[in-house]
Amino acid sequence: MKLKDIAVKNLLRRKARAAFLLTGLLIGVATVVAIVTYGDIMENDISHKLDRYGANILIVPKTENLALSYGEVSIGGVSFDTEEIHEKDLAKISGIKDASNIAAAGPMVLGVVTVNGRKVLMAGVKFDETKILKPWWKIDGKIPGDNEVILGSTVSQLVGLKTGDTIDIKGRKMAVTGTVQSTGSQDDQLIFTKLGTAQKILNKEGRITMAEVAALCNACPVEDMVSQISEVLPGARVMAIQQVVKGRMETVNQFKKFSYSVSIVILLIGSLVVLVTMMGSVKERTDEIGIFRAIGFRRSHVMKIIFIEAGIVSGVAGILGYFIGLALTMGAVKVFSEGHGMQVPIQPETAAGALILALVIGLGATIYPALVAAKLDPCEALRSL
Repeated sequence: MKLKDIAVKNLLRRKARAAFLLTGLLIGVATVVAIVTYGDIMENDISHKLDRYGANILIVPKTENLALSYGEVSIGGVSFDTEEIHEKDLAKISGIKDASNIAAAGPMVLGVVTVNGRKVLMAGVKFDETKILKPWWKIDGKIPGDNEVILGSTVSQLVGLKTGDTIDIKGRKMAVTGTVQSTGSQDDQLIFTKLGTAQKILNKEGRITMAEVAALCNACPVEDMVSQISEVLPGARVMAIQQVVKGRMETVNQFKKFSYSVSIVILLIGSLVVLVTMMGSVKERTDEIGIFRAIGFRRSHVMKIIFIEAGIVSGVAGILGYFIGLALTMGAVKVFSEGHGMQVPIQPETAAGALILALVIGLGATIYPALVAAKLDPCEALRSL
């Protein structure tokens, strides 16, 4: 009879203890799979949502400032040597090392215009880019074309205009095609039109006032990207909006830390369950082990039997634990995330990891009980019969 046959028969003969050992490992592996998988799903979901949060890199003209004071009294300062950013220069951004991390780059030109006797700020933008840069926009109306504008909510009330009205800006008749619902930001105080239209009205053809870049992706090296953009645009000052970047990274890291910390605790509990169960099994089978030793079984043979038993249970726990963990993740997604279109993928690497994890825990926790079993004195063991 082979050692594996002995191990299998031992498990079948002691079904209750084998079931208890399997359950302990199963709970541990399934919980770890569920926590890690759910953490990965939430990380991807957060990354997807924050990728749509808007711009997190700002490009503005480089300006030299001189502070003025006289007799310890500050009288303000002046700006000089102001550089200009040309629209065509933005194309250089696509050549930086981390260009693949850029979701959108939106040029903007700003200038003061008079509407119905009031001075307001006009912004020329590329509306295709604003879908990514300003995903919170909700427009009552339609996107403007040439010689058309949309109004921020505050400007609309200030100048008394609504969708369908026509305004005169520097002798150019422009139709109001919509209004942007209140955003609680500076956008409420602007008039928006196409970039080319605004450049013609403001006499800034080919030039822009600033540019916004959205590069919020998983593990984007934002600071490195700022340096790379600065190199290709030496006449501009490039800044990272740190609050958004740090907030995003902090949120993702919290999910990871929580997943890993809980997983470690679960693994320790699983290891203790295996250790206690196998120690109980060894003590229960003292006479059996004594007989094995008396008929010529070596210590290594006894240890192999114990390890084979633990290996069989651990392997089954690893396979079943993975699928139960996936089921738990699906339930957690429905309960805590209300679905939101989030998918629970079947990942071969996670399945392999669950199997290896179960084997490592099961066999690792069995080392001490196996050593105890191997060191049993056959004479002492036989006296217990």
